[in-house]
Amino acid sequence: MQHLLDHARSFAAAQSSRRGTFLADLTASFVVFLVAVPLCVGVAVASGVPAELGLITGIVGGLVTGFLPGSSLQVSGPAAGLTVLVYQAVQQFGISVLGVLVLATGLLQLLMGALRLGRLFRAISVSVVEGMLAGIGLVLIAGQLYSMAGLSAPSQSLAKIAGLPGMLVDTWGSGTALTSFALGLGTIVVLVLWKKMPQRLRIVPAPLAAVGLAVIAGALLGPSVDKVEVHGLLDSIQPPGLSDFSRLAELGVIGTVLAFALIASAESLFSAAAVDRLHDGPRTRYNQELMAQGAGNAVCGVLGALPLTAVIVRSAANVHAGARTKASRIMHGAWLLLFAALVPAALGLIPVAALAGVLVHAGFKLIPLAEIRRLWRTHRGEALVLVATALAIVSVGMFEGVLVGLALSVVKTAWDTSRVHLDVIDNGCDPIVARLSGSATFLRLPKLLDQLEALPQDRPVEVDLSGLHHLDHACRTSLENWAARHSAESVQPVRFAREP
Repeated sequence: MQHLLDHARSFAAAQSSRRGTFLADLTASFVVFLVAVPLCVGVAVASGVPAELGLITGIVGGLVTGFLPGSSLQVSGPAAGLTVLVYQAVQQFGISVLGVLVLATGLLQLLMGALRLGRLFRAISVSVVEGMLAGIGLVLIAGQLYSMAGLSAPSQSLAKIAGLPGMLVDTWGSGTALTSFALGLGTIVVLVLWKKMPQRLRIVPAPLAAVGLAVIAGALLGPSVDKVEVHGLLDSIQPPGLSDFSRLAELGVIGTVLAFALIASAESLFSAAAVDRLHDGPRTRYNQELMAQGAGNAVCGVLGALPLTAVIVRSAANVHAGARTKASRIMHGAWLLLFAALVPAALGLIPVAALAGVLVHAGFKLIPLAEIRRLWRTHRGEALVLVATALAIVSVGMFEGVLVGLALSVVKTAWDTSRVHLDVIDNGCDPIVARLSGSATFLRLPKLLDQLEALPQDRPVEVDLSGLHHLDHACRTSLENWAARHSAESVQPVRFAREP
């Protein structure tokens, strides 16, 4: 009898635990849904595609990527980090090719995950990734400031930034533009100050509150404020045609796919590492997470939607709302589907300026000002890599800027690890011993040769190489050339001893 009672109590406790987990996940899913709606719509509008495509990507992020193994609590959807690149791709290749780009990105991610390359993304310098996001943030801010005023932005990133003073002058001289800009500015103010509101108000996520207040203001202002165009969920789906796949042979398309895959994968896996620090649950399995992201992007590509990545804003909201399992992110996708299917007309009430304000705020959050200050104090070289990557993205382009950052990171690492020290031992009798230690590479050759050429010419020299960890070909050749010159000029031999 006691055994039956214990079994009953255990069963009741398990049922209660499962019920508590479900309720926690249900609550968290609704919070993430409320955060996701304005972000999905805003990223789509800023990318130059119908607003519904952003919701479709969010739905796929919940129902497809959210269902697959990898990271249990991070949430995927359209991300501000890819907005600039997607906009450029749509303008260059057309919206019909977007599905091909995203599908190819997803297949490439699946391949990388299958080859177990997920962990390699953790080897990418954090400074390069943060510089990439900072550059994206700068371009995003510059472009969306024009959208806040309802004005057209220049196509080039530098032109956008250079044209900001003129844009502000034009805005000040136009009542319609000034009204629109003030609405976007008010949205940013709400986003910034919402965390200072009373606790009972902060139950509503800041993006939803900011956009909700903007909807009310837009209704009061009437037709003078541009609203989001509504196309309908099914009408917005644009699967790529067979002719679109022929564009994959173009070099520009291949470069865009590589940029999509690199940025989306790096952002997702860095987000996973950050989310893992927020909870005590299962850790991310990086190769499986990369494949989950790839599967989601493949589906998004088939539907002609935006590319998806893991999004730290939604993921953090999910964790802080008390989510315990991946059921929360799956249910958030279901809420997005119901919203897009049942109340699509609600999108037509949202002012474009408000969404631009949300993305300006998101752009500022992509710029790691505190991290730049910290790196400048402790690792100045890393700070320079970060800033150089961001500036290269702004001035040259996304893909080229990332390559510049990676190249600078490699050069910096080579410089830091190429440390060679020369100790001269002169006991007053022949020979002089020049003992080298560390790693002798071409990067340190000028200083090393200066030190060797300063040795006395009238004495034989023994070069001790036993302390070297590495001696590259350029350095060995230069040492041999110096030894030959020294021996010829002083008629005193140079001898190499104990090579590594």
